[in-house]
Amino acid sequence: MSSDATTAALDTPDQEGATRGIGASLPQTDARAKAEGTFPYASDLWAEGLLWAAILRSPHPHARIVSIDTTAATAMPGVRAVVTAADVPGAATYGRRVADRPVFAAELVRHHGEALAAVAADHPDTARLAAAAIAVEYELLDPVTDPEKAFEAEALHPDGNLIRHIPLRFGDPEVTGEVVVEGLYRIGRQDPAPIGAEAGLAVPRPDGGVELYTASTDPHTDRDLAAACFGLPPEQVKLVVTGVPGATGDREDPGFQIPLGLLALRTGCPVKLTATREESFLGHAHRHPTLLRYRHHADAEGRLVKVEAQILLDAGAYADSSSESLAAAVAFACGPYVVPHAFVEGWAVRTNNPPSGHVRGEGAMQVCAAYEAQMDKLAAKLGVDPAELRMRNVMATGDILPTGQTVTCPAPVAELLAAVRDFPLPQLPKDTPEGDWLLPGGPEGAGEPGAVRRGVGYALGMVHMLGAEGTDEVSTATVRVMDGVATVICSAVDTGSGFATLARQIVQETLGIDEVHVAPVDTDQPPAGPAAHGRHTWVSGGAVERAAKMVRTQLLQPLAHKFGMSTELLQITDGKITSYDGVLSTTVTEAMDGKELWATAQCRPHPTEPLDESGQGDAFVGLAFCAIRAVVDVDIELGAVRVVEMAVAQDVGRILNPAQLAARIEAGVTQGVGAALTENLRTARGLVRHPDFTGYALPTSLDAPDIRIVKLVEERDVVAPFGAKAASAIPVVTSPAAVASAVRAATGRPVNRLPIRPQAAVAVPNS
Repeated sequence: MSSDATTAALDTPDQEGATRGIGASLPQTDARAKAEGTFPYASDLWAEGLLWAAILRSPHPHARIVSIDTTAATAMPGVRAVVTAADVPGAATYGRRVADRPVFAAELVRHHGEALAAVAADHPDTARLAAAAIAVEYELLDPVTDPEKAFEAEALHPDGNLIRHIPLRFGDPEVTGEVVVEGLYRIGRQDPAPIGAEAGLAVPRPDGGVELYTASTDPHTDRDLAAACFGLPPEQVKLVVTGVPGATGDREDPGFQIPLGLLALRTGCPVKLTATREESFLGHAHRHPTLLRYRHHADAEGRLVKVEAQILLDAGAYADSSSESLAAAVAFACGPYVVPHAFVEGWAVRTNNPPSGHVRGEGAMQVCAAYEAQMDKLAAKLGVDPAELRMRNVMATGDILPTGQTVTCPAPVAELLAAVRDFPLPQLPKDTPEGDWLLPGGPEGAGEPGAVRRGVGYALGMVHMLGAEGTDEVSTATVRVMDGVATVICSAVDTGSGFATLARQIVQETLGIDEVHVAPVDTDQPPAGPAAHGRHTWVSGGAVERAAKMVRTQLLQPLAHKFGMSTELLQITDGKITSYDGVLSTTVTEAMDGKELWATAQCRPHPTEPLDESGQGDAFVGLAFCAIRAVVDVDIELGAVRVVEMAVAQDVGRILNPAQLAARIEAGVTQGVGAALTENLRTARGLVRHPDFTGYALPTSLDAPDIRIVKLVEERDVVAPFGAKAASAIPVVTSPAAVASAVRAATGRPVNRLPIRPQAAVAVPNS
């Protein structure tokens, strides 16, 4: 990233010189331990009498289970337990939204890698060998892997193949535009690819319950799902969150935790399970592969008149978060543009493909790639500059979404677009082979400088914050102060977003106490909800702020009463309490006088409502926006693409921690570049091909572009605590569309598929 550009974007009066509290660039609380390799992850945990687990997974995407014979596995020396579907004492199925996924497949296998049995043994190799010794007889069935055929195919699940259908109707269906462009687009299956594969430890309790130590991002929900499958009340199951080694979605599939707990309950011993990278790819949820058909109508000046779209999400074998992903895709199908008339059909269907679920910007990322391709087509047909065409249509505060919801939050889309459009372009590479620049494909690439073309593309993206469609978003936090040290107790999981650091900053700002600790997360604490959609910055941060303010009142009231003034006339700065007139001046420590103060508070945003039968409703609490200009170099003979620069302007509400914000934006852009160029978990008739980092290509440091954060707009959202907005999902949503736009500009090709394949980046003749 350009330090000059970033400094300019982040250098505001609020942050200047700040070393503590809101606005300071405090490092993450666990940064040193992670950098030194001393941070404890679940794979590092140990317990006396530990057993090791392994899971038997299906090699087929669709099959009827004729029989499962565990005799050979059970008889192996060192094997302590083997469990199948028949051994699940409670609910046989689970699901965070829809309980449609079996703990172990009992009659049918519905996707490659589905769990059939689990083994506990005294050595990890023994456990794996025992799992492989389980004899399963299958009757192979034809897999349904084309989501378009799922509508007519035989039902893959008792609930049917259609998970949800949303028909959005907004405006007059008979209206047409003077200029019409159409397109068909496909988005691939992106994997979260966490830096550490899933791992966990289950420890049986004396009361007949069990404790689970995993990297859960939604501990209370996972605890409740596991307890139901164990046939236990929730209070007998405790989930302790261990270090989360990267999360870009739901970090842990409950299907990983439940077999672990079952084995611990069966054996009466601690049981540990560490997934291989292949198991990680097969087990957890991925971004929904999506098929999108679009038709845009505009007038002769390029102003949008109507958008028609069909959106089909491939959910894989089970529902997971597909309903919510579809709602986002349909609601944002037109993008951050003013569209008087919109008609969108959205479907999410079951197939025998790998499971899909929550990944950053789900739903919004797929439609962004499609509607921005349409905007490029429209600009080309009208002969208008692509940035100018977008500027003629951008949304602003007070406009209405196609769902009928009024945009009441700040929506500085025009300002964001102008910032990236006007930012100076990077220098062109030299024309000689000796030039000091990298060819597409890297420094040893086979291309020639003469075959390289530069392209500039734009994209505007939007995401919703918090849950949607009536989700009860609530978080609880406790702040306790004693002996000059503050402790925050909140079950909000820090997945790398920096919530623990933000909690420290909030307490420092409110109470003037430097030493602030954030307690480890477990389910003995009140729930704080999932770590998604920037909700912990808003909801959990809001709960911490309210609790800290209640403690502040407890601290200041005796002093205010003594001096005959209200607490509003007292302020806390740098650990000192002073009155407006200077009469009172003391330290926080002196005012505490050895007392312990604490308070518990909740934060609950205003309610939302489900979309109705016409796709209408106030479904979202808030929105965030982003503009990105991508500059790429393309070898038009080889189809190799190098992303030279990504200029980013983002709507952030308020900068709470400049360094963390810059890191979140950089990470989001890089993840988006991966989705644009390399990341695609490929399948063949439902079978995952190359489920490893050899076959699934992530961007490396050499692939990461120069990221220029050219503008951060701080228009505070008045309904959000601190006025801040979610930061990490929106660059993931926007950057793939921007890269595709730039490749279109360089090659003259339509680029209608992500990731972009080399043959799609080879220029048409005479282009």
